[in-house]
Amino acid sequence: MMTRLLRYPLFLILSAMSALAMLVPAIHALAQDDHSMARAFFYSSLLGLVLVFVIGLTLSAAPKRRDRDLQNLWALFMAYTVLPLYLALPFYEGLQTTSYLNAYFEMVSSFTTTGATLFDVPGRLESSLHLWRGLVGWLGGLLIWVSASAVLAPLNLGGFEVTATAEPGQSGTRTNQFQRADTARRIYESTRLLAPVYIGLTLALWLFLLISGDVPFLALMHAMATLSTSGITAVEGMTQTGSGFAGEVLIFLFMMFALSRLTFSSDTVTTARPGLHNDPEFRVGIFVIIGLPVILVIRHWFGAIEVSEETNIGLMLQTLWGGMFTTLSFLSTTGFESAYWDAAREWSGLGTPGMILMGLALIGGGVATTAGGVKLLRVYALYLHCQREMERLVHPSSVGRSRAISRRIRRQGAFIAWLFFMLFAMSLAVITILLTMLGQEFEQALLMAISTLSTTGPLIQIAGDQSVELLQVAPASKLVMCVAMVIGRLETLAIIALCNPTLWRD
Repeated sequence: MMTRLLRYPLFLILSAMSALAMLVPAIHALAQDDHSMARAFFYSSLLGLVLVFVIGLTLSAAPKRRDRDLQNLWALFMAYTVLPLYLALPFYEGLQTTSYLNAYFEMVSSFTTTGATLFDVPGRLESSLHLWRGLVGWLGGLLIWVSASAVLAPLNLGGFEVTATAEPGQSGTRTNQFQRADTARRIYESTRLLAPVYIGLTLALWLFLLISGDVPFLALMHAMATLSTSGITAVEGMTQTGSGFAGEVLIFLFMMFALSRLTFSSDTVTTARPGLHNDPEFRVGIFVIIGLPVILVIRHWFGAIEVSEETNIGLMLQTLWGGMFTTLSFLSTTGFESAYWDAAREWSGLGTPGMILMGLALIGGGVATTAGGVKLLRVYALYLHCQREMERLVHPSSVGRSRAISRRIRRQGAFIAWLFFMLFAMSLAVITILLTMLGQEFEQALLMAISTLSTTGPLIQIAGDQSVELLQVAPASKLVMCVAMVIGRLETLAIIALCNPTLWRD
């Protein structure tokens, strides 16, 4: 049966999984005696399953064609742009008080694990709709885990181009042996290995949050949002959770999985030396998580001295923890704000460093994780290159490291990383200009562009001096933000690779 299933296109399989996933909020709504909501999800699921069955029956008679990696990359692009049209159907029918464009925006935001929402007013959405948003974001995170090793890694995209020997969008010698298997078989094997880990980690965090005092529904929402780094929640922040400080500690530990893929899998090793302690992404991430809050504490300490001569060790520790949690949250592009984040402002009288949060979101997490942003491996490659250039300024005749992997990252890897930085900066400039032309103020347009390109939706409500009312944004601006979210999730190099002539050659 699995052999017959692998004959069908990836996009059709994803559509079938989406239709089956709609049964979960349908059952939840039925348990809440919300029959109209349950019908919206059940009928949408039934419609999708019928269409998938008819299309699959039509394709079953066609001769099997060997799929290429670029075709699966195209299927991912279609999944992030076309599939939300179907995912938005039960949301639109269940809410009944919004436009289809708003529902589409919500599903694109959820499926790309961005987490930006148009419905941030408490009580606007029923719990079943919140569950659907969280479930779509959770499935989007699982798709990134699987596609990173089965689709992006063989093409040297998504950050793998930094350490690869081939050009981005083409296979290299490191994946030739892996590529002898059919692309559909690789996707199946990756799903078989990674899905139990993903589901197990989510259930474990859900259980721990339950023990810590959260209600089951909210614990499940935060567990799915943490593992997928979507930041989707049914409340207004961590201050409204029942788990309190213990819940933040648990979420903090599980957000570590967004710093490096080595925290949960070794199928796409990007360094020559195995082990998490040797992974440059994890080390750079830990350095940022510890170093930045310490700097903020020192900054706030001097600010508190100017306000009052008294020192408060308790508030200092709260400031340190709030800084560490929020730093990791935005570095992993999750977007949760610690309940103790405001303690720093109350202690020192200084404003919230929104520019720091935007910088963390732009850096992003690890390669082949659910985190967005530029990725830590590219930052590390540029750091190695800058370090080597500084050494040459002091000692022009010095010889660099002799290991091939170090030379690759320091030279070709740094060049590709810098190229990606330039493409990312150009995308940021274009999105900002388009949003400004469509009526947004420059500060708001820049914040919206950074939030969507880094897939950190909660940044829109936290980093600015005033939160942006996305529901009041013009329809054209919402479409531009949808495009930016897809670009931020797939990355510019992957979209450029779709222009490869081999994709369209029969």
